[in-house]
Amino acid sequence: MSEIRRFINPMSEPPVIRPELPGLYLHVPFCKTKCPYCDFYSITDDSLVFAWLQALEKEIDLLNRKSVRCRSRAGTNILPAVGPGHDARAFGCSQFDTFYLGGGTPSCLGQDEISTVFDLIRQGFVFTKDAEITLEANPDDVTADRLHLWGRLGVNRLSLGVQSLLDAELRFLSRRHDALQARQALSLAREAGFENLGVDLMYGLPGQTKDNWLATLDGILVFQPEHLSCYQLTIEENTPLAAKRAQGLIKPLPEEQQRDFFLLTSQYLEEQGYLHYEVSNFARNEPCISRHNSKYWRHTPYLGLGPAAHSFDGRLRFWNYRSVAEYCQALAAGRPPLDGREELTVEQRRLEAIYLGLRTKNGALLTFFTSLEAEEALSGLCRAGLVRVYQGRVLPTRQGFLVADSLALLLSS
Repeated sequence: MSEIRRFINPMSEPPVIRPELPGLYLHVPFCKTKCPYCDFYSITDDSLVFAWLQALEKEIDLLNRKSVRCRSRAGTNILPAVGPGHDARAFGCSQFDTFYLGGGTPSCLGQDEISTVFDLIRQGFVFTKDAEITLEANPDDVTADRLHLWGRLGVNRLSLGVQSLLDAELRFLSRRHDALQARQALSLAREAGFENLGVDLMYGLPGQTKDNWLATLDGILVFQPEHLSCYQLTIEENTPLAAKRAQGLIKPLPEEQQRDFFLLTSQYLEEQGYLHYEVSNFARNEPCISRHNSKYWRHTPYLGLGPAAHSFDGRLRFWNYRSVAEYCQALAAGRPPLDGREELTVEQRRLEAIYLGLRTKNGALLTFFTSLEAEEALSGLCRAGLVRVYQGRVLPTRQGFLVADSLALLLSS
């Protein structure tokens, strides 16, 4: 560790790591249309919504029938188990402090359907009074009535999938909304009283210019969102965009231009006062950081419900069938809809903690890197300006964020 000491703040102390409560995720597997770049599981057959709701009720009931009772300061809570062989105590003698409705498109559910979802969730699980409750929404689903309903149901964080404020780019992405609808949705959300507003944006589209990207950012900043997720377009296999690329119909931006877009985004938003806290995520301040998504990056336990949902109890990772039909069939037969599971070894958990941590501003614990090879690699990365060492942690710089996955490989090999 002698070489790396040159990069350590002499006054630094290891941070105090406090235990976190688990998070709850619900995958709503329905979309009105499929976006050509998306490889998340969803279907467009809304005739299955009722069957999905019935199955969700059975999944929650099955978890509670296999639950344990634990005594906490708040009293006796029913805590969810996670199926055969899984220890319910991993989800605490505690409550959940986040609930995230993702998809799919949760906002496409009708008033009765989304109300039923919240009834089932609140009957089956216990939440803290200050729980962060997030709902993902498409701008064309947003109306004043729906916003007020979501608020009454307890949603206190809205995540809008805007992607762009340029109609040509929205058409390329096959989004259902146009720029005007996106602005109207943002305005309506503010008028409805949503004080924690997140916006998803996409850059690095074929032919996109920096001026076009900055025009979208400037247009969004008018609404002063508390959170921004800025994703670089990734062409996933087995998607319509991948087929177009194979046919030579689209050409991704060169790597150097993708790099420039990333650095421009980070620098510009930080100049506007945003905190770049994860490779693709920005928050207006620390309290606006996504509490739920941070659980994934910090290896905090989370329980997933619905088709294709994943769960993690700190040791085991397990996931449901990636099919509404199989999910419903399993629960109709009284079986957990589990499609697979993986028990992580101590070394696997260490490697994941490095990989996930180096994608965030909090980095990874310095104690993870004790071998001579790791120390040498770390010293080289510090000299290159890709990481720094502070308060017992290895922290990525902006340039380090650009190559976050490579950092993990270099330091964990």
